Amino acid sequence: MAPFKKKKNPMSNILFRADSSSVIGTGHIMRDLVLASHYKNAKIVFATQELPGNINHKIKEKNHQLEVLASNDIEELIGLIQKYSVDTIVIDHYTIDYNYEKELKEKTGVTLFVLDDTYEKHYCDVLLNHNISADEKRYKDLVPANCELRCGAAYTLLRDEFIEEKKKKRDPYKKSNNVFVAIGGTDHSNINIPTLKVLESFPHLHAHVVTTTANAHLDELKEYVRGKEKITLHINTKQIARLMHEADLAIVTPSLTLNEVIYMDLPFIAIKTAENQQDMYRYLTENNCLFLEEFDAVKLKGLLEIFAIELLNFTNLSLDDKKMVLKWRNSPSIKKWMLCQDEIELADHLSFIDSLKKRIDKVYFLVKKGSFPIGVIDFTGIDKKSAEFGIYANPDVKGVGRLLMRAVIDYAFSVLKVGTLKAKVFKENIPAIKLYKKYNFAETGTKNLSDKNLVCMELKNENR
Repeated sequence: MAPFKKKKNPMSNILFRADSSSVIGTGHIMRDLVLASHYKNAKIVFATQELPGNINHKIKEKNHQLEVLASNDIEELIGLIQKYSVDTIVIDHYTIDYNYEKELKEKTGVTLFVLDDTYEKHYCDVLLNHNISADEKRYKDLVPANCELRCGAAYTLLRDEFIEEKKKKRDPYKKSNNVFVAIGGTDHSNINIPTLKVLESFPHLHAHVVTTTANAHLDELKEYVRGKEKITLHINTKQIARLMHEADLAIVTPSLTLNEVIYMDLPFIAIKTAENQQDMYRYLTENNCLFLEEFDAVKLKGLLEIFAIELLNFTNLSLDDKKMVLKWRNSPSIKKWMLCQDEIELADHLSFIDSLKKRIDKVYFLVKKGSFPIGVIDFTGIDKKSAEFGIYANPDVKGVGRLLMRAVIDYAFSVLKVGTLKAKVFKENIPAIKLYKKYNFAETGTKNLSDKNLVCMELKNENR
């Protein structure tokens, strides 16, 4: 990955300056350990303070040298740079600012590699913002002209277990009803228990809660989950990637963990708990993701209801819903992928829906999650052997393709009980083709229809 690209003169002695505590959290140390793992031939030293609720033991577990600082005094840090003949210092600390970095550079000459996710001014040689929301343009005039910027999803820090776990196959339309809950290693906002109380109103869901011994509320949390069969508490677990892979939904903060959740293609609800998450929060807002600006039990319950799929037959829709579906269908982002790209009039739309009452070979559904409409699926040419389907999402939301596809497959194989699902997709519609292949659809050929290049896709019902 790009944050770890090799240079002609690779770093040999690297000092990481970061802290962890019940107040600061554990994210800085955890991501620095990932970064350090990519410099396998370097001498790695961590300089940290011994703050309450720290996870310095994680550094020792990785067999890195640990130096405990008495303070954040620059002279103490310079002493360690000299002691270990440090080539590069990685600074991952909100209280170390531009002036501190400039003085460090002038007195030692080391390469300064800074991690930043709040768009602060820095005096450094390399700046890494590995959040998916990171925007290189926003660092204009915040770093020296010769600073190398590494921003965005291409630079996301991922442990090897996530890469390996993602390779494993999982039945993509088989529900586990597992919910991955990670409100930070320290849960400084103390919302684990309120979150679990909301989840308990959905008795089919099983919550897997991830936390650490740095959590100041751990004893209270342990007591709360005692004897609850639908809640499993994971403390200092090394199985984060596996738990994500086995979950249907994640409830997380917009932090390092969210980068991992997105990499694992796991649907999520994000809850903002700190001001330094503002940039990610804004990104989620702009991309129509499910989020809460702060914890709210009523709103969280409402978002969870979105994950209760409901199929509403077109013939039973209200007039308002029929008009809504027509508006979607005529929107440019959807219409361009239709075989018929003409604008459809309301009278024709209503007449078509009325005709479906007499058809046994066609059925159209509005798909809702809870009370929230997320898209449309349809089945045509239905017989005992096969059915062809179509699918499109509410153009005002993103990230529901997997949910719609699950609804298609469940209905086709469980209700229609067909042997084969078929679809025709525009050759240029790469995201749709990737989605189908994710659910094990195979390309069976191509077809030209009205000057349109189509890819034919099929999925066999292996249980027939």
